[in-house]
Amino acid sequence: MKINKIKLALGLVAGLSVAMPMIASAAADQEKAMANADNWAAPRGNYSNQAYSTLSQINQGNVKNLKAAWTFATGVNRGHEGSPVVVGNMMYVHTAFPNNVYALDLNDNQKIVWSYFPKQDPSVQAVLCCDNVNRGLGYGDGKIILNQNDGMVVALDAKTGKKIWDVRNVDPKVGATNTNAPHVIKDKILTGCSGAEFGVRCFMAAYNLKDGSLAWKAYSTGPDAEVLIGKDFNKDTPLYSALSVYEDVNGGNKQGGSFKKIDTAKLKGGEKDLGLKTWLKPQAVKDGWQHGGGSVWGWYPYDPKTNLVYYGTGNPSVWNPDVRPGDNKWSMTVFARDLNTGMARWGMQMTPHDEWDYDGINEVILFDNGGKTYAWHHDRNGFAYTWQADNGVLVAAEKVHPFVNWATDVDMKSGVPNKLATASTHQDYNAKGVCPAALGTKDQQPASYSPKTGLIYSPLNHVCMTYEPVESKYVAGQPWVGATLTMFAGPDGVMGGFGAYDPMTNKKVWYNKEKFSAWGGSLNTATDLVFYGTLDRWFKALDAKTGKELWKFQVGSGVIGNAFTYTNGGKQHVGVLSGIGGWAGVAMNLGLTNPTDALGAAGGYAELTKYNAAPGGGALTVFSL
Repeated sequence: MKINKIKLALGLVAGLSVAMPMIASAAADQEKAMANADNWAAPRGNYSNQAYSTLSQINQGNVKNLKAAWTFATGVNRGHEGSPVVVGNMMYVHTAFPNNVYALDLNDNQKIVWSYFPKQDPSVQAVLCCDNVNRGLGYGDGKIILNQNDGMVVALDAKTGKKIWDVRNVDPKVGATNTNAPHVIKDKILTGCSGAEFGVRCFMAAYNLKDGSLAWKAYSTGPDAEVLIGKDFNKDTPLYSALSVYEDVNGGNKQGGSFKKIDTAKLKGGEKDLGLKTWLKPQAVKDGWQHGGGSVWGWYPYDPKTNLVYYGTGNPSVWNPDVRPGDNKWSMTVFARDLNTGMARWGMQMTPHDEWDYDGINEVILFDNGGKTYAWHHDRNGFAYTWQADNGVLVAAEKVHPFVNWATDVDMKSGVPNKLATASTHQDYNAKGVCPAALGTKDQQPASYSPKTGLIYSPLNHVCMTYEPVESKYVAGQPWVGATLTMFAGPDGVMGGFGAYDPMTNKKVWYNKEKFSAWGGSLNTATDLVFYGTLDRWFKALDAKTGKELWKFQVGSGVIGNAFTYTNGGKQHVGVLSGIGGWAGVAMNLGLTNPTDALGAAGGYAELTKYNAAPGGGALTVFSL
């Protein structure tokens, strides 16, 4: 067949099925579970990533009566991100490294039905960039799917916990790890790769749910054949894939030099192999893109109507931008790919030639409006983006807060940000007062969407930084950061917030300040409630229309987990994992005090110790009326 010849020419894995709008689903049990609001059967509830529940027993009139129903100590310290999976009477709980899994019977006082304790080499912890986190589990085809930090993807029997199969996704010996939640979509498991701070060339991979065999792998950098970019890529948005031209200004790599974009009129649509051509004059390694970063560790939605899956890629390696002039594609990009083949339908790079570690990995959320499906993304660079989901046409791009000062705005035709020279960073030059800090206006903590209000609800970081790129040589398996930084509160005098946004314009509807970053993922319900957690131990419920605080409860440690909800025994429950950590809390867990430790978090979040944040002992707290 002609299509098979095309696939082979593109270097695709042999045996891929032809892309079709409708495909057989090995995870019919997952889809049935997601259709029942009593369950929480996917990392963000369902395919859309909305983290919205139609459960309505807990409402604005009685939320003040929420009480702790039960707790479960994980027995593991450090940061606990993500949320459990709930299917019927069973809840599946994960932990930080060593990524233990517990199956709890909700009908029998949370009895541990089975547990799984991976045997991982303790040295893996040394190559986990920003704490020993794990963002959750996947469910489907009678299996619980675990991404171990050491790069093994494991399928466990959901009833017994027995290992069915495992496969190696990455190799920690070169600095590559897994921290993302595996996403079960139809007959595939989607997982990414962490390790940009070690010079790892990352990717999105799809494994067959039945046996763990590789279906396809799409790299974030390199030739089109390996990034899985074909002739129809960005056919509706040719400027997104254009080659950006830079010129040396005032010495280039020398102190005070810069690379200035020439004229956007010189952009060429349809340019091939931009994952190679936009890595210019490499100095630190032979080809630059071969150790180009582009980590993938966020949350991945899926649109069954188009068979497209969406995700973002992370920062280019190394953090010193002077050794990698050019756009450094396809780091910092949101992609839409065909689930069957992995071929990219469209992609837009949000921060070309990243100078600040503004990872583009944050979640994409799908929502419908006026008969069309849109894709929304709050990027770490401080802008929120909305695209038409099927073709990638940019609909809106706005700053989430006025303090963002590295760019003025985003060109709506090309998607290219208009950078400000005052925020540019260069080797041995200390760029001061850059906002946001490297951890962005939002990091891994996912936002939520309510189809009732039509609004996005997003946790926020309100942090600025000084940033100094330094010389750093690539050594396999060793940290390759190439910058030092300090962090501090933004101009509002606080380090966080929580806001509601209109995703069709990305204009703010309301915004609440938080003393520290709101690092917990949010949840919306049909009764116009929004739940989220904070680094200083609070779990809160707000009025989704006004932002008014209606209830809060102080849990045992700082919250970096995601709020979730389910029904058992006729009662709606809301829960959250606590256990401070992640980039914001790792310094506290390790007792680091030098302001530049933990990539600047030690100084920026030093006050956490004074606000009852408590070092991270992992626990699950569940509430009901």
